[in-house]
Amino acid sequence: MNRMLDRVVLVTGAAQGMGRSHCVRLAEEGATIVAVDLESAAEGLARTVEEVEWVGGTCVTGSADVRDFDQMSAAVADGVTRFGRLDAVVANAGIYPAAGNSWELDDSEWHRALDINLTGVWHTVKAAVPEMTAGGTVVIVGSTNAVKGSAGTAHYCAGKHGVVGLAQTLANELGPQGIRVNMVHPGSVGTPMILNDSVYAKLRPDLDSPDEDDAAEVLASRTLLDVAWVGPRDVSNAVLFLLSDDARYVTGTSIVVDAGLLAKVA
Repeated sequence: MNRMLDRVVLVTGAAQGMGRSHCVRLAEEGATIVAVDLESAAEGLARTVEEVEWVGGTCVTGSADVRDFDQMSAAVADGVTRFGRLDAVVANAGIYPAAGNSWELDDSEWHRALDINLTGVWHTVKAAVPEMTAGGTVVIVGSTNAVKGSAGTAHYCAGKHGVVGLAQTLANELGPQGIRVNMVHPGSVGTPMILNDSVYAKLRPDLDSPDEDDAAEVLASRTLLDVAWVGPRDVSNAVLFLLSDDARYVTGTSIVVDAGLLAKVA
């Protein structure tokens, strides 16, 4: 199919995980990709380009820290210079930092999480919107923690809750210009953000050296469907729908991709 044919899409956090998956999935549907990530992620971005080209797409990269508006603005400008337009944005960049109780966080941990997960989204949209016209679309990647709290994630939850308010405000501001704004809220996703020793230890404090299988037992117990986590492509399919004309009258809302995590009654 060609649901994104002739459209230029900028994706942040594109060097790995869900960001790379979004780039590849959109390219499969005809999109031209501007893949943006940190300068230190150049190797990962190169892999993203390879995978996009493997499915027949075109991808250029940009180096930017979403916390720095000037860097984001330059990345957007470079993409527009290269392709002459910008039709869509996927504000995907984010972190899931380890933490303790709210009162145990220090200022640097708090600010880093909010600067990336909230301010970084604002910078991305702020840089991109002036280049977009009617028919443009924005998808912001949130989290199930954007609509519920969980212990030990105060800075993460606060940032993701804040993004919901930002997205709904943007939908109201940009709707009259014909630009749609929506969110996708993933639950646990099988990417390095979840599949790492730090998260395993948090999920299984009863074990000395928990592994992926140990973590999967806990995560699978939290969902309605019999899976521990969803795949990156499952999230990318929701992003694709919201960016495409299939969702031409959908704005100011969210799609949850979590195998029933939020819906499950304990």
